[in-house]
Amino acid sequence: MMTELKFRENGRFRIVQFTDIHWQNGEPVDQKSAVLMKNIVQSEVPDLVVLTGDILSGGGCDDAAVSMRQIVKIMENCGVAWTVVFGNHDDEGTASRHDLMSVMQEGDLSVVEPGPADVPGVGNFVLTIQHCNDNSPAALLYFVDSGSYAMTDIGGYDWIKREQIEWFLSESVKHNVLRENPLPALAFFHIPLPEYHEVWDFHTCYGAKYEDICAPRVNTGFFAALHEAGDVIGTFVGHDHINDFCGDLHGIRLCYGRATGYNTYGRDGFPRGARVIELTEGERCFETWLHLDNGIIVREQPEHTPLQRTFTVD
Repeated sequence: MMTELKFRENGRFRIVQFTDIHWQNGEPVDQKSAVLMKNIVQSEVPDLVVLTGDILSGGGCDDAAVSMRQIVKIMENCGVAWTVVFGNHDDEGTASRHDLMSVMQEGDLSVVEPGPADVPGVGNFVLTIQHCNDNSPAALLYFVDSGSYAMTDIGGYDWIKREQIEWFLSESVKHNVLRENPLPALAFFHIPLPEYHEVWDFHTCYGAKYEDICAPRVNTGFFAALHEAGDVIGTFVGHDHINDFCGDLHGIRLCYGRATGYNTYGRDGFPRGARVIELTEGERCFETWLHLDNGIIVREQPEHTPLQRTFTVD
């Protein structure tokens, strides 16, 4: 059943981003993640929930399809439309990306799609948010499979492929043809782009960076494509569990989510939680805040500028 995404009568559309849940077999620590997700959804009342990868720690699942069905049950019980992009750990166990995609499509409220078979990855697709008063498109949400690990001997993480970039550009043209101004759009994927280094090192950011940015070592130009297309105003990733900053780079806000799962590494004093994103119909901007597991809402994160770097003084 396809769930319709639509701006509310007040002109708002709210998204909750959960990332890096790292669910395994439903152990007590997994159940703690489930309670957190349910509580945040009940409190924020979003129009859509997005899981940005590493939903499972696939290698730790006895049966990855069973584990994914546990996630589907949690999402369905939340009573809200939901969707995902894959991370690098999801298919490391007994189920492939295609297998896991089939499981997620069993959910009545799932709006996840496998995407074109001739484009690398599983789960490259676009969702449209409709105007509140009619069925015409008002905003776009792009979902991209950022892969797992480098396919060459350079090591590190995978990168978004040229064919995916071509797919994105064609979708952007298709949805914005004959428009004076492109529809505002957001993009979700798991592994941060190399430009996350640039925005942190050379621009003002808001939030924390407690670990290295684990971007791919090859830059295939996806950010350039986003900039040239002109519709995407924000990107949202996970992957690095104890980074949660946002920063503007050439008109696009590059954002981390807030790591959600307890069955994986974290940092003392850095509570699990979610990023909340709210679009306003007709505006090319968005609000965003963090909702943490202690119930605290963080609307203003600490500012970081290049001049605030730490230097060693002899």
